Amino acid sequence: MSVKQQYERIQANIHEACSTANRNSDQVNVIAVTKYVSEATTRLALESGVEHIGENRAETGLEKKKAIGDAGTWHFIGSLQSRKVKQVIHEFDYFHSLDRLSLAREFQKQSQDKQKVKCFVQVNVSGEESKSGLQPEEVLPFIERLEAYPAIEVVGLMTMAPFTEDPEQTRPVFRGLRELRDAIAELHLPYAPCTELSMGMSNDYIVAVEEGATFIRIGTALVGNETTSSS
Repeated sequence: MSVKQQYERIQANIHEACSTANRNSDQVNVIAVTKYVSEATTRLALESGVEHIGENRAETGLEKKKAIGDAGTWHFIGSLQSRKVKQVIHEFDYFHSLDRLSLAREFQKQSQDKQKVKCFVQVNVSGEESKSGLQPEEVLPFIERLEAYPAIEVVGLMTMAPFTEDPEQTRPVFRGLRELRDAIAELHLPYAPCTELSMGMSNDYIVAVEEGATFIRIGTALVGNETTSSS
């Protein structure tokens, strides 16, 4: 299938999942994870109607964005080293992996006046040692400490579920993140509206949408894979 056909198939799946969950499909944004594909394929995704692009490496992401220009909304979805914040802070629209105060301090240091840095707090809901992110019980105390960094806006929470052949097994992880998001949103913290959920990838995004995802990160199932790695 072409990228456009893949995108149409994904959109159809989203509509069906939202119907099942009694949700509005307009609430779900597809992020094309383009870390393993070329600039040309990234352009093709944008031309196919995708509005959001996700990259997880500073250098390659910046190269693509510079070549493509202002098209799309750009998300930094990988782990971010504090020393690289200066490179990316004004080039990406969202950051999906805020999980430590040292990173928050660097965002604050490098931000411009009145510019909000839109961040997702990364949560390791599954408890896997191989995954980054805060433990669920650490999230609220961490967000409360972010009040000291006025440049940061916590737009939502992000997680990665374990890879499994049966996507249904990921449901408790996605449900847990949604319940945590709801609890934080109910606090009405002005610096942490926490309305968004970044969760779901190529193999499990349908379950994630059923559980409330507002941003799903799709690589292989949308733009393919032009390297020997997988996404």
